[in-house]
Amino acid sequence: MVRENKFLEKAKKSKNDEFYTLLVDIEKELKYYKKFFKGKIVFCNCDDPYESNFFKYFALNFNSLGLKKLISTSYASSPVVGKEIGLFEHEGKEYRINNKRAYKVVVSEIKINNEDGGETLDDIKGIIRHRIRYLKEDGDFRSEECIELLKEADVVVTNPPFSMFREYVAQLMEYNKQFLIIGNINAITYKEIFALIKNNKVWLGHGMGRWISGFIVPDKYELYGTEARIENNQRIVSTNNCLWLTNIDFPERHNDIKLFRRYNPEDYPTYDNYEAIEVSKTTDIPYDYDGIMGVPISYMDKFNPEQFEIIACSAFSDEEYFGCGSLYVGGKKKYARILIRRKKEGVEDED
Repeated sequence: MVRENKFLEKAKKSKNDEFYTLLVDIEKELKYYKKFFKGKIVFCNCDDPYESNFFKYFALNFNSLGLKKLISTSYASSPVVGKEIGLFEHEGKEYRINNKRAYKVVVSEIKINNEDGGETLDDIKGIIRHRIRYLKEDGDFRSEECIELLKEADVVVTNPPFSMFREYVAQLMEYNKQFLIIGNINAITYKEIFALIKNNKVWLGHGMGRWISGFIVPDKYELYGTEARIENNQRIVSTNNCLWLTNIDFPERHNDIKLFRRYNPEDYPTYDNYEAIEVSKTTDIPYDYDGIMGVPISYMDKFNPEQFEIIACSAFSDEEYFGCGSLYVGGKKKYARILIRRKKEGVEDED
């Protein structure tokens, strides 16, 4: 398995992993899907609109994307929800956890008043002020209220709690929703997620690892690592261990990996316990080998389902989920490997 860093290990143990994604990272990934969003109802169901950069992105680009509607819901036990709630006193029997309330913001139209034709953050605050509505339940994505909103939506875009990632994706698949979400790289080796990837029902987005530059964390979190920092009074931690997971197709995922290496048994040893060769780097995949190869899970953001087929994963051994068990070379255990086999003829570099 890929090693989780100290930041994510702490979050997993505490079940308190509602971290906010940086706007720059959202913009970097979503620029590849802009045409897809036209006429769509977007649901950000793990997103306090006061703090969520997902809500800010879609509100700022509501008209340019051609959205039909934008829905965002907060979670009552979030570490940030309720910080500004005093601005909007509302009568009723709203759900409360430690005097915090869950709420939603629904946007179906944004009138452009600025000369440049775009929205500003001040405009976004005005949208929240006039369109906020409190939920009767706690805002959990599994609540009846949020499920009804999910049914209405065309696509879900958010950063869900990593500790509930399996359950979160299962719900999206149950309701046949398209989605673009952030998860930990190790999610590839979850049985349920891997089965979806192998069957080409979900796939990775454009980037993983350092492609996602960091997360905004609550004040109580220590700033681990050399890339941790404080910007605009926000505490930011870089994990270098995350990915985008989606079932929205995009042209780039059908691009072949260019293969330049020729197979030889010295550079590509066979596993002690499985009939496949070890390929330690994606760039080293040989163009002339037709058998099964074990590659790092980081290969998955380059995976083209027309170029290779996925055979198994060494993270688990259950055959029902295409497992092969841990792999060894010379008696030494390898980290999690995805086993693949070539579908197309390899292409040698002509230069």
